[in-house]
Amino acid sequence: MNYTNLSKVAVNALRRNKLRAILTMLGIIIGVASVIAMLAIGQGSKKSIQDQVSSMGSNMIFVMPSQQRMGGVQLGNTNSQSLTVNDVEAIIKECPSITKVSPEVRSSGQAIYSNQNSPTSIYGVGVDYPDIRKVKVKSGRMFTDREVKTSAKVCLLGKTVITNLFGENADPIGLTVRFGRIPLTVIGVLEEKGQNSFGQDQDDIILAPYTTVQKRILAVTYLQTISASAVSEAKSSQAVEELTNVLRTHHKLKEGADNDFDVRTQAELISTLSSISNILTILLGAIAGISLLVGGIGIMNIMYVSVTERTREIGLRMAIGARGLDILMQFLMESIMLSVIGGIIGILLGIGASSVISSVMKWPVVVMPASVVLSFVVCTAIGIFFGWYPARKAASLDPIDALRYE
Repeated sequence: MNYTNLSKVAVNALRRNKLRAILTMLGIIIGVASVIAMLAIGQGSKKSIQDQVSSMGSNMIFVMPSQQRMGGVQLGNTNSQSLTVNDVEAIIKECPSITKVSPEVRSSGQAIYSNQNSPTSIYGVGVDYPDIRKVKVKSGRMFTDREVKTSAKVCLLGKTVITNLFGENADPIGLTVRFGRIPLTVIGVLEEKGQNSFGQDQDDIILAPYTTVQKRILAVTYLQTISASAVSEAKSSQAVEELTNVLRTHHKLKEGADNDFDVRTQAELISTLSSISNILTILLGAIAGISLLVGGIGIMNIMYVSVTERTREIGLRMAIGARGLDILMQFLMESIMLSVIGGIIGILLGIGASSVISSVMKWPVVVMPASVVLSFVVCTAIGIFFGWYPARKAASLDPIDALRYE
């Protein structure tokens, strides 16, 4: 069996019906291009989420009051006052796998300057907060330990707050803004971070000492969150274990009793968001894969038509010595060529479409080599699978009946 001759015969057969061949390949082209583009969007979304979560901080660990649940339904915080400054001090002293710790309390309200006001959120934090959350001070300074201890009326502003209160490119350092009724002197400006994965504006924020927010704004003594940073990503699990044991001891929880706090890590957050992104990617790929299936059905349909049209040709070939296997391979070669050529064009179109989506729509897009290889393998397999039965039908024709076919 001469595969070179079979290839030439297949090419000549496709050339005789160029328009039909192009229309047949169109289903494969669109299918492969769609799969590559959809998977690229999904992978880009996943990478974007991972990058944005990583930009929120380094090896972060979050401690929050536990949630009351009944029948699987979250009812709210049962121990909203379970976290205190004493817990923070205990974590610093007794958790060697944790390098930095910051208390955190939050409140929403109006930031006011002169006759301008802006709804925003104020975060009461410790001095280690910028290192934990990768927040940089663009100008001015961060507040000091002394200012935390004295509940000083100082703050740092994000870009959105500055724009809303003072105008674009204003320098508010040294000025006084009010949050509710509390005057705060601006001592620093935060570097712009933009929106996070959830669409939240990370620059619409005011940072102040947590003691200031506790005493002067919220009038509470407990903490809403404790943020911490592990020595390294590899030490995160050990840090969580140490932290959990320390808090259980300080909260005097008996053995077997449920924790009155929840501990979450940055790795868990990335894993959760990535799993959601993976599901969406698979869904997008499956939807795009349907067009590949349709393209395969189109190949089978056209090959059936081709077998019917060339019945006399098949009979003539058999009459001069062609075996059933030769006829089968001839039509199977045509089917494979249709799918392979369509697959190559589809790959180029998919990569091009991904670039257009990235540049025009500004969506994060990552074309994975694995998705390109997978698409090509699948379209080749489709050519073999959907071309086999028509080719088998051609090979099983009786030479005499084929020669008599009109």
